[in-house]
Amino acid sequence: MKNYLKDPLFLRQVIMDHYEYPRNKRKIEDAIETQMSTDSCIDDITVYLKVDSGVISDISFMGTACTIATASASIMSELLVNKTVIEANDIYRNYVDMLKLEPFDFDLLEEAVVFQSVGKQPHRISCARLAWDGFEKLAIQEGSLDHE
Repeated sequence: MKNYLKDPLFLRQVIMDHYEYPRNKRKIEDAIETQMSTDSCIDDITVYLKVDSGVISDISFMGTACTIATASASIMSELLVNKTVIEANDIYRNYVDMLKLEPFDFDLLEEAVVFQSVGKQPHRISCARLAWDGFEKLAIQEGSLDHE
């Protein structure tokens, strides 16, 4: 594991940067969308997805959410854009495995690994998964993924 990812202060800084300056927090016109919320937190966001020829051409979110949910949505939007839906789903599956404290592909998740300790806080998992689960729901709705 990269040494800086063992530093809780560094991890907190990455999360706070994405919370304070969220990337891709905007509505996408002509996109499919889904509203997502959690019961345990203030999280209420809409995830937007545009897929062209099996490739995610744009992904974003809007709404109000806690630090973990906002930062996670921001990182997800940067990580999944320009990936095929199949590649993005592989990243999604690895992200969920990480949150479940199961083996995952560290390199595939890139900056999303900052949430690896969230799995030790069960009440925060739904916040960290919110936008990601929205992506999966939209990819299935769009027809790029089979129901699993």
